[in-house]
Amino acid sequence: MENEHTGSRRNHWTFLTNHARVLIAIARDPGIRLRDIAASCDLTERTVQAIVTDLETDGYLTRTRDGRRNRYAIAPGARFRHPAEAGREIAGLLTYLVGPLGDPAAPPGPEGSDGVAEGRALPLR
Repeated sequence: MENEHTGSRRNHWTFLTNHARVLIAIARDPGIRLRDIAASCDLTERTVQAIVTDLETDGYLTRTRDGRRNRYAIAPGARFRHPAEAGREIAGLLTYLVGPLGDPAAPPGPEGSDGVAEGRALPLR
């Protein structure tokens, strides 16, 4: 009998939620189009639109019109929602995954602020 810990479902879990993936895509490119987010996250445009609305409603980002397109800004000080991460800002995770927020023109350095070379894993402690 299959349950949540066996069978095909066990092989399809991921670390990041769709909301996190969309937020990461926006952090990488604040002028990104919904269709491009959908393509990179393997989601429908409708799903991405709902996620962006969720993120905006809950104060994680703001959306402004820039001509015919939207421009997004990650809210400074936005915090994780789950009680296990209560009080921690999402900026740290986004910086780790994307690079410094707010300076999209800055080229990535050879190593991050954690001292680990780009593309290498952190050692487990």
